[in-house]
Amino acid sequence: DKAYEEKIIERRIRYDKAFKNSPHSPLLEEQKKTFKEMVHFPIDEKYRVVAKFEENSNSEEITILTSKGDERKYFRYGSFEFEIDGVKNKLTVFRPIDGDYFFLPFKDKTTGEESYKEGRYVEPEKLSHGEIIVDFNIAYNPLCAYTDTTNCTKVPPENILEIAIPAGQKKFNNYMKS
Repeated sequence: DKAYEEKIIERRIRYDKAFKNSPHSPLLEEQKKTFKEMVHFPIDEKYRVVAKFEENSNSEEITILTSKGDERKYFRYGSFEFEIDGVKNKLTVFRPIDGDYFFLPFKDKTTGEESYKEGRYVEPEKLSHGEIIVDFNIAYNPLCAYTDTTNCTKVPPENILEIAIPAGQKKFNNYMKS
């Protein structure tokens, strides 16, 4: 679908501009001079998943470690199952204890090869009729992929997939230590 592709491309262009020009960008000034755009996998609608969302009735609390060894508290908000290329998968969606947004970190078979070694994040969209949209074409690297000055939530073991998700951002090859 051409309109879908254009929407993703426009989003990527906005992201790249903000990434290069924002005062909150994790890029060092030296990196900003050479940064042009993120490298992405090709857009493929099969990685835009609409699935039935199973909300946890008790919103169990979980502690997830960060890249610097700190602990962050989340609610295990719910999960969803989806199928890609005939393989069934399941991921858990988290909600920060002190936040009002959904958090979906994941690793897949591209992790450490074509995508960032610690995994990627994607922001799911919860629909009113018990479904969730997860578009892996907009999966992005955590800030730790760009500099060692940030502290990123790690991917919990339950969100490590046994398939490749060649969608979204690829590995950033201009990493610099501060």
